[in-house]
Amino acid sequence: MSAGVEYLGFPLRLPVNKEDHTEEEAAAIIAGIKAPHKAILITYLNKAEEIIEFCQELNCSFVQLHGDISVGELQVLKQMEPSLVVFKSLVIGESTLSRLEEQISKLSPYVDAFITDTFDPAKGASGATGKVHDWSISRKFVEISPKPVILAGGLNNSNVKEAILAVKPAGVDAHTGVEGTDGRKDSEMIKKFVSQTIEAFHVLDCQVYE
Repeated sequence: MSAGVEYLGFPLRLPVNKEDHTEEEAAAIIAGIKAPHKAILITYLNKAEEIIEFCQELNCSFVQLHGDISVGELQVLKQMEPSLVVFKSLVIGESTLSRLEEQISKLSPYVDAFITDTFDPAKGASGATGKVHDWSISRKFVEISPKPVILAGGLNNSNVKEAILAVKPAGVDAHTGVEGTDGRKDSEMIKKFVSQTIEAFHVLDCQVYE
């Protein structure tokens, strides 16, 4: 948090990748997070009641949904827990471009933001793959989505500035790109990532007012 990160993600109940923490450890960490920092539950759950129950267990008011979830379940989720902030993934390479555009259209009324990521066919993983996708696709999503689009997928401190300038997202997300050789988050890599991110958004702000 001291590195300038605003949101901290906790991937849990994953179908492929190993969790960084147990659910008990995550709950303890989340309990110590103070505003303006925010915790986000990252999960593949796709049933409204299960998602709400899990968020309540962790005392988490933000959730990032990476699994397939129906419009009906999202409607129920928002009806049952309207204060829950919902991010929905758009996994590039897993579905056709037309299907992802259809998701944006159908799901927009029931989510607060979208987050792009990259599919890894070798592992069957749709998140935390460390792989970069075609940024022009994410750029198109930014242009057509009525909700903010966050860019993820293989971002690190050497490419995040270029990515932001190309895509113009509402925000960026990094996971494996800020990990050291031991697989743990590296504070210096995070600081460099945040620094490059701030520089890029400053350039975009300057372009807006030119």
